[in-house]
Amino acid sequence: MLGNREFKYVHLSAPAFITLKTYLPLKKTLSLTAIILACIQLYSQHTYAFFGSFNRDKATEGIHVYQLDTIKGKLSKLTSVSGILNPSFLTLSPDGKYVYSCTESKTKNSGSVSSFEFNPEKKTLRFINSQKSGGENPVYLTVHQNGKWLINGNYTEGSVSVYPLSENGMIQPAVQNFQFSEGSINPDRQERSHIHSTVFSPDFNYIFLPDLGADKIRAYQFKSKNEKPLQPAEVPFTQTVPGSGPRHFTFHPNGKYAYCIEEMGGTVSAYRYENGKLTPIQRTDTHPEKLKENFESSDIHISPDGRFLYASNRGAENNIAIFSIQNNGQLTTVGYQSTKGKHPRVFTIDSTGKFLIATNSVSGDATLFKRNLTTGLLKKMGKKIKISGVSSVQIRHY
Repeated sequence: MLGNREFKYVHLSAPAFITLKTYLPLKKTLSLTAIILACIQLYSQHTYAFFGSFNRDKATEGIHVYQLDTIKGKLSKLTSVSGILNPSFLTLSPDGKYVYSCTESKTKNSGSVSSFEFNPEKKTLRFINSQKSGGENPVYLTVHQNGKWLINGNYTEGSVSVYPLSENGMIQPAVQNFQFSEGSINPDRQERSHIHSTVFSPDFNYIFLPDLGADKIRAYQFKSKNEKPLQPAEVPFTQTVPGSGPRHFTFHPNGKYAYCIEEMGGTVSAYRYENGKLTPIQRTDTHPEKLKENFESSDIHISPDGRFLYASNRGAENNIAIFSIQNNGQLTTVGYQSTKGKHPRVFTIDSTGKFLIATNSVSGDATLFKRNLTTGLLKKMGKKIKISGVSSVQIRHY
């Protein structure tokens, strides 16, 4: 943008006088400064945060879009959508044009997935369509990197559904729906299967389904050119510790390691990953040793540089555990950061790695943090924003 021109910086001590000799290079310097500030401001004003919530009532706003000022660390409301019930989890298309949401979550005998078009220039979010989720209580969505497939996990009865996506963001009827039934050792929480997330492998050739009810991380091959892309994997599942309740799942940026947060165990299990296969290498607590029961671990993410892992805890903790990731994939505890609210169900890290936003669904607020790229620690920025029942968040730079 600035070409190969050289600019000279002029230091003026006080008192100082601007002569004709110094005016021209100073003018260049001021112009360069103005351009840099304009670029920074442009970047700042093209970052958005998308929030889903448990709104319980279609008349109440359910999805909220905020503008993130990356310089001041401030979230400002841009637009919102009503007319939908409990849009509890959101994901975006690879190009950022479309927002997909689990809808009618926690609604008995119901469940759907919905799509919306986001226009960053007009700053609008427009409803496109919905499809039945293929099960009660949809809780997690993911989109294939080619933008042509949407995968949904239904918690209550334990199932996964696969939908083709049109180029205009419309969700087509499901082409596959697999139901699972077996439970595990906890009769109150694991009476049957409960799929809690749907996560693609780094090469998008496999998809993994943590099953809280069965204590399994299920796996399928994903053949994106097939009409029915989910196909049996050589290793159909990885067994977790009985009673652990695997919930959310993520891969290291290098593709060699994977991590699963276990809701009931209050733990993170680390795995070596290769060609659809998970090999356990470590299991570590997400909480201090003094906490012995009633764990409610929730979400898990890794910084873009692959150096730190973050895991949220609800219940008595309401914090984010911070771990450094060693060269062998194992975790070392760095510390804990309060989310400044109650029940941090979902959080996210932006693609630059500079910001983390946590949603506190019970206290109905979201907190913005700035990440220290060297230490991994978090520092609260600005004021919390109030969104009743806020339950998920995604950040996107446009």
